[in-house]
Amino acid sequence: MDIKSIQEALRERDIDGWLLCDFRNRDYLAYRVLGLNFEKMSSRRWYYYIPARGEPKKLVSVVERQKLDALPGIRVTYLSWKELHASLRKMLGRTKKKIAMQYSPMNNVPYVSLVDAGTVELIKRFGYRIVSSADLVQTFVSVIPEEGYRTHREAGAVMDRIMEEAFDRIRRGVADSTPITEYDVQQYIMRRFKEEGLVTYDPPMVGTNEHPADPHFDLTLENSRPFKKGDTVLIDMWAKKDVPGAIYYDITWVGFVGETPPPKYQEIFTVVRDARDAAVAFVERKFARNEVCYGWEVDDACRAVVKKAGYGKYFLHRTGHSITEETHGNGVNIDNLETKDERALLPGCCFSIEPGIYLEGKMAVRTEINVFIRHDGTPEVTGKVQRDLVIL
Repeated sequence: MDIKSIQEALRERDIDGWLLCDFRNRDYLAYRVLGLNFEKMSSRRWYYYIPARGEPKKLVSVVERQKLDALPGIRVTYLSWKELHASLRKMLGRTKKKIAMQYSPMNNVPYVSLVDAGTVELIKRFGYRIVSSADLVQTFVSVIPEEGYRTHREAGAVMDRIMEEAFDRIRRGVADSTPITEYDVQQYIMRRFKEEGLVTYDPPMVGTNEHPADPHFDLTLENSRPFKKGDTVLIDMWAKKDVPGAIYYDITWVGFVGETPPPKYQEIFTVVRDARDAAVAFVERKFARNEVCYGWEVDDACRAVVKKAGYGKYFLHRTGHSITEETHGNGVNIDNLETKDERALLPGCCFSIEPGIYLEGKMAVRTEINVFIRHDGTPEVTGKVQRDLVIL
């Protein structure tokens, strides 16, 4: 944790202070920001206040007085809830301050809305104005350093190659009349990940025809089936290097087993490809003009292409998600559907762009790429980009 940098960020945003607090390990983001061990159980309420200027302050229970000893600042202890309230009011100082907390107005960004309603009511009753810490959390939890960017690119180079291998195995299996199933290809990918020093929290999605029309289709040995001529194919994979601080790479490609894809399949592929490219172009324009670019805006730019083509109701999810050491990170998502993500894309953030069209019981197309905002503010697509259907 870098107190000086946090205080500079508070002053830049005209925020008087950031109040981080927790009870029984509810707010994992507070632990991330402060560098505390989230695995260690906390049974009493604690508060850590970082003012825009001056020394931080910590308020802890007499039962767990050492809880925040690893952090700088003045320690105050409380015994009763009345002492807690009085000490908290004194710690925050003069009223009418703007205090950042893990809160989101209207719950627009639920990923950061972790402070309970009662605590929000309490701080407001004391006379303070609460503002969202969403962009602060993103800055100090989700911004990726150059080393992380390097691991992301290195994982991507390997995974792009494994994606090609997976499609080639399908191609050869069908051509040789050698039965090869969705599950076989999934397990092949997992074996290649291990050989290449990559790790993932869950196996990739490999599906034909209507299987991936369920965006979170769960492939098992029992529901797996062999590839055959005329199948549409979707492969979605995500992994990272097996080293500390590594950043995930997450991609989806689609193909067709045969010579000429069905016109409908070709049509929806073209729509999602163009929607993806429209989203990238929107981000590039925003940064070229030095304009703030919000996650919800990028979703709108992408979704507009799908809607114009008449497939809006078949685009069932947000356009993209934050990517960090977790596949779905804590930074800005490309979303104005499931949530209205009002966070800005910042230098050092990584995210997916993955529009899809899902025709239930029939077929599905999704194309997924990763975008990294370089530290100089230049957006970069970090791997290979699918331009045409893979013909198998």
